[in-house]
Amino acid sequence: MHVSSSDGAPKGIVKASFNQVSKRFGTGPESVLALEPISLDIAENAFVCLVGPSGCGKSTLLNILAGFETATSGQVMMDGLPVSGPDARRGVVFQQGALFTWMSVQDNVAFGPLATGKSPTEAASIAAHYLEMVGLTSFARRYPYELSGGMQQRVGIARALANDPQILLMDEPFAALDAQTRELLQEEIKHIWQDTRKTVLWITHSIEEALFLATDIVVMTARPGRIKARLTPQFALSRDPAVVTGTEFVRMKSDIFGMLREEALTAQRQEVMR
Repeated sequence: MHVSSSDGAPKGIVKASFNQVSKRFGTGPESVLALEPISLDIAENAFVCLVGPSGCGKSTLLNILAGFETATSGQVMMDGLPVSGPDARRGVVFQQGALFTWMSVQDNVAFGPLATGKSPTEAASIAAHYLEMVGLTSFARRYPYELSGGMQQRVGIARALANDPQILLMDEPFAALDAQTRELLQEEIKHIWQDTRKTVLWITHSIEEALFLATDIVVMTARPGRIKARLTPQFALSRDPAVVTGTEFVRMKSDIFGMLREEALTAQRQEVMR
């Protein structure tokens, strides 16, 4: 494991980068500085998890990279080019699947390929491939309202993958799920990443989830968000779910808990003072 308090670039090709990015919401005395200038490089094929207290700017960073928000200062780059708006090269999965309720599971997943010019036959083949990947082949003709929350999230992941994005942006996709479903989907998303090696930026409040999935963990401070530490755990390539019981895993979990507790207390004091 490597731990650094700097924002240093990871080894390998840089897929996306934040260069002195800050974000302020509103104007005048009522404005809120959400992010102090942040510099962060995301290597190609990396699985980067952002963890930090509520309100620290994790989702804001993700939304800036997605092109949904604009930075107040600084620049966000992907493949050496500025991010200027939403782009199919960046697939986004939110806490709720945001599926088209009037479409079948198959049609939801095929929608992106069809929209980008694939033939109906090609789109159906792509959808079938990713539904098999997330274990939902037998539910292809069902509608989202017929599925459990965990299954809906699987459809959302399959739909994002069907567009063949170069980077996946995941904003707490498992936050609303029960613990057992969440653990099973963590194993599934890890296997998908191991097989596809898509670059991933993942937001979570779960330390264990971050350690289980990530090649890089970025710990953020209370608002205004900045990088407190960057860690490189060694568990992302393991296919053994019992890795969470290992001595090194438990030690790292304790270390990150201590960092986050300090920032959570700061965030709590900020709320009391408002």
